[in-house]
Amino acid sequence: MAIAIPSPSQCRDLFDQFAMFDNIREHSILVARVAGALVDGLARTGKCPGPPPNRDETIAGALLHDIAKTLCIKTGCHHAEIGRQICVDLGYPEIGAIVAEHVVLQHFHADLYQRGLFGAKELVFYADKRVRHDQVVPLASRLEYILERYGDDNPQKEQHIRLNFKRTLDFEKYLFSFLDLTPDEITLHLREEIFLPTASTHQLSS
Repeated sequence: MAIAIPSPSQCRDLFDQFAMFDNIREHSILVARVAGALVDGLARTGKCPGPPPNRDETIAGALLHDIAKTLCIKTGCHHAEIGRQICVDLGYPEIGAIVAEHVVLQHFHADLYQRGLFGAKELVFYADKRVRHDQVVPLASRLEYILERYGDDNPQKEQHIRLNFKRTLDFEKYLFSFLDLTPDEITLHLREEIFLPTASTHQLSS
């Protein structure tokens, strides 16, 4: 059964509808380009036992992963969960499932990843960790930023962040064993997707 997937143009319209800050739009577009490059790489090598994740679904999940971020910056809500609900309400439950797990994967299936079985949500989860603002960066750089931004000098929070980071590092090793490029080479494979430039009339987040 076919799933409902918004096009990049429809995602851009949703950026406007939910008044996304310019910097969040730029981040989301770059995450989508990284995620798209990963799908392309898996398709190109053909090393996985099955087909790669659906490219359109992956792109849409990446574009909308922070759809609730502007709202939650203002209100303090949990942007992954609110983003999931927004997608469900719009008629995109499968995209909502990707959005819900872009911060932390609910289940980390190392046995599947070792066999080359990846889903759209895993690729969006990883792509998001590789993009700091509007730059593709190594994972180590993202850890420093996340600890500084979300650790709150709280040992329990920091431990949780480090565990999630360890899983991301493990996932990176599994993923790139099925690709023909290294993590540092991902920027060489970014496609110029059909995403129009962000509008300049939207306020930046602090």
